[in-house]
Amino acid sequence: MAVALARKTLLHEWRRFLPAVMSVGFSGVLIIVQGALLLGIVGTNALPVTRSRADLWVGFPGTQSADLGRSIDAGAAAELLVDPRVLRIEPLLMGSGDWRGLRGGGVSVTLIGVDARPDGLGLAEAMPRAVRVLLEEPATVLVDDGDLGKLATAIGGTAEINGQRVRVVGTTRGMRAMGGVNIVASLATVRALDRSLASAGAVTYYLAALRSPDTARAVKTRFSRPDARQRFEVWTAAELAGRSVRYWLLESGAGVGFIFATIVALLVGTLITSQTLMAAVAASIPQYATLRAIGVPFPALRRIVVEQAGWVGAVGLAFGLAGSLLAALLAHLNGIPFALGPGIMALSGGLVLAVALLAGVLALRRLRHADPAALLR
Repeated sequence: MAVALARKTLLHEWRRFLPAVMSVGFSGVLIIVQGALLLGIVGTNALPVTRSRADLWVGFPGTQSADLGRSIDAGAAAELLVDPRVLRIEPLLMGSGDWRGLRGGGVSVTLIGVDARPDGLGLAEAMPRAVRVLLEEPATVLVDDGDLGKLATAIGGTAEINGQRVRVVGTTRGMRAMGGVNIVASLATVRALDRSLASAGAVTYYLAALRSPDTARAVKTRFSRPDARQRFEVWTAAELAGRSVRYWLLESGAGVGFIFATIVALLVGTLITSQTLMAAVAASIPQYATLRAIGVPFPALRRIVVEQAGWVGAVGLAFGLAGSLLAALLAHLNGIPFALGPGIMALSGGLVLAVALLAGVLALRRLRHADPAALLR
């Protein structure tokens, strides 16, 4: 009876509960959008991993994030190739530079050196093969299509990186960085641009393709011996990407700031929703008093209010998800990192429903005024 009465009350008095629904919806949009932006922004530091097709990554021991790699001994490649499960190995370089366009001004850039062969593993998801082979020409680079304006350049344009002339021959997809700009070039070009990588033995990562991706864990375990880990460390692609996200999410000031802002949004949503629900309950005091007068027990009235809070949360969450999908579309059209996945939507949805139910519990205080004697006043 309580459930049916709660639904009928919501339908009949929808104007009274509309502010609560809207507050839950806006809270949902705020929480989901902030969470998706947070994961999208910190995820840009793992782009070299997520946009490549390597099964295993070999790098400096204890590397905290993919963008913080340091050079390792070139002999690591020979050790991995001894394993018959390893199909091929190729290096990936990460350096830094200062970009200066023809119109002046400097932009800090991250240099990513990849094998320019059409079947290269590094950043294979970020560029088509036809564009990749253009890097075989010396002093040619690729930039993300969303960074052309920031760099004040265009395809076919020229610029200087660390004082050396380069030419933009194409663009990458989905390689916009959180701070600076990702510049992709061949291994030889990156070594020429960043003198710290000039030595042939200076390799930031080795990317390994396996004959069977299912053996990635077993191969990783083989090369995780204490003696090997003093010289290099092996990760699966998922492990290195996850490590990068966790580092920037939990150990950087930006990640902690975003989390704090999300908590504040949650508290504000709880406060606003509880106030609107309490106002709706207060406006329904005569109806609740009538129910008490005809013998409906007080616990049943509590169940009605909590049920109403649940429905308010569900409807508000539907509006929130719709608004978040719209925000995701706008972010995609503007090249903004926005990781709106099932996980963040489920977690945020659970938080929004919890906010609504908590607001309903807080609104129960108004039921104390539902005294049948109030009908005689």
